[in-house]
Amino acid sequence: MRLPRALFVCVQNAGRSQMAQALYERRGGEGRSAGSAPAAEVQPDVAEALREIGIDIGARSPRGLAQTDVEWAEVVVTMGCGDACPVLSGKRYVEWNLPDPATLSAGEVRALRDEIDRRVGELTLL
Repeated sequence: MRLPRALFVCVQNAGRSQMAQALYERRGGEGRSAGSAPAAEVQPDVAEALREIGIDIGARSPRGLAQTDVEWAEVVVTMGCGDACPVLSGKRYVEWNLPDPATLSAGEVRALRDEIDRRVGELTLL
């Protein structure tokens, strides 16, 4: 079974959406991530939390959200980007209300990683 093309969007594309994309791709899905106001770099605690489970995102950089990303996606997962995410008919939208890892301790980032992985697992069942 082919997984839907998934776009993960948060504000800075430096934490939640980067984790979600990496975890989705690990499950065999085709994913992208973007931010409505991208940061300069991926948050170090996020990269470390993923490295601990064998995923290296060290070469990734935050990127801005483009209309073409939304057009490409079959499902769009938003995480606090609000009205900045364009809504197109025919797309499935899912909102994940998750804290920004920039405000969390390293242990809390690991717990967030595990919660995102759980939600990504549910997403693959849709």
